Amino acid sequence: MLEVKQVRKEYHDVLQTVTAVDIDSLIIKDGEQVALVGPSGSGKTTLLHLISGLMTPTVGEIIVDDISISDMPETCRDIWRAKTIGYVFQKLNLLGSLNILDNLLVAMSFANSIPKRERQQWASQLLDQVNLSHKTAKFPHQLSMGEQQRVAVVRAIINKPQLILADEPTASLDQDNALLILKMLRQFARESNSILLVSTHDQQIMNEFERIYSLRQVKKGVS
Repeated sequence: MLEVKQVRKEYHDVLQTVTAVDIDSLIIKDGEQVALVGPSGSGKTTLLHLISGLMTPTVGEIIVDDISISDMPETCRDIWRAKTIGYVFQKLNLLGSLNILDNLLVAMSFANSIPKRERQQWASQLLDQVNLSHKTAKFPHQLSMGEQQRVAVVRAIINKPQLILADEPTASLDQDNALLILKMLRQFARESNSILLVSTHDQQIMNEFERIYSLRQVKKGVS
């Protein structure tokens, strides 16, 4: 279960304080699938970063499966994230110096959740589900943006995470590929009883979710 309790993230400069995220309470149970919506600048990416431990809140607490990650030392958060979180980033963050298969094998080596003897077969199996099994030796720059996005989704679920976070995962895809990616994320989450939290502006994607969580616009105040 994911719990976000009275969490606020602030940024300060000389002239003002910007509150990027301000949430009283958000609870998502295991197996739930939620669309995260809100206007540009409402803090969707920031919230995903906070939940994943890439950022820490100014105040408040984030708890995943009874583990409070807000005050966890950074090195511990890194290990926890690799084992627990599957993240589809807006900018994808594929390693350009590695081919597609090696990008996935590296992700598995960080988490060390999949036995070594099974890793290549598991990676190939997932790539086959997104019609990319024939491109394992290709490098990211040799793929279309849609193909890179599909690889990023495979990387997010490859360690069988308890919590899948996807930041606009269909933004660069055509309708058919967008639905393919969403179907894959939702099917994996169902089969593994994982939490799925997807930020989106796409009304068609929102319509696929029974639960929608809407963020408010950021607030600004004088320092």
